Amino acid sequence: MTAADVVDFYKGMENLGVRIWVDGGWGVDALLEKQTRPHSDLDIAIQQKDVSRFRHFLEARGYKEIKLEIARPHNFVMGDDEGREIDTHVIILDDKGNGIYGPPEKSEMYPAAALTGRGTIDKYPVMTITPQWMVKFHCGYKLRESDFQDVSALCERFSIDLPEEYKQFKK
Repeated sequence: MTAADVVDFYKGMENLGVRIWVDGGWGVDALLEKQTRPHSDLDIAIQQKDVSRFRHFLEARGYKEIKLEIARPHNFVMGDDEGREIDTHVIILDDKGNGIYGPPEKSEMYPAAALTGRGTIDKYPVMTITPQWMVKFHCGYKLRESDFQDVSALCERFSIDLPEEYKQFKK
């Protein structure tokens, strides 16, 4: 997924009136306002009410749902024949602006405060997860070197304390 691919997709969503939040590696780079590494996919959060228009937009461009063995109604991946992938996290905004993710009984969500981030990709303004929440969302799973690089860069740029679990990489 190149920066041009991401910006083209983001503009397409804007033209449809579909709000998305850039998450994952591209979200980190948007917050840092520069591409720090290549990205194999684009992670986004999108409201459930917009999924049909989103799917139609992508299917018209040759995308189809892939990785079906791990697909869930609230998380699925769309890909095209050129290897571009969009990892989609479906949320429902509650009356407080929190993005409920997945079955409500699991209590997983994007807090309203997480959905107010802003950044740029190739100088184009995009909505993102906030730096503080991006760091929190990069915790609690098996960490990779790229996670350390992303989180370290965010912590340095936005004066956030490096989470304890990342300190293993500094040794």
